[in-house]
Amino acid sequence: MSSNTGNTILALITGAAIGAGIGILFAPDKGSNTRRKIRKGVEEASDNLNEALYEVSDKLVEKVYLTKDDLEQSLDNLVSNASHKTEDVISFLEEKLAALKLKNAKFQK
Repeated sequence: MSSNTGNTILALITGAAIGAGIGILFAPDKGSNTRRKIRKGVEEASDNLNEALYEVSDKLVEKVYLTKDDLEQSLDNLVSNASHKTEDVISFLEEKLAALKLKNAKFQK
């Protein structure tokens, strides 16, 4: 989940909490009932925020593991390709060495 999505969720939850708080403050009710409603609204907003943060955290951890797996696979492919190239270079050098040995043998006669 991108940072913008997390910020959007946070902004929506914050806006809803502020709106609910203002609505409760302007509603005609006893002070104790108003405080209880505010407390309940804050607890709900806190729970919603915690849930959103856990979701963002889970998505982030999932992306990290996927990226790690992709990186490991890319590294394995790179090592495998390098190994094949190394074998090609060794074969090429062995062929050149054999050709040089033949030339050297002709000069030693």
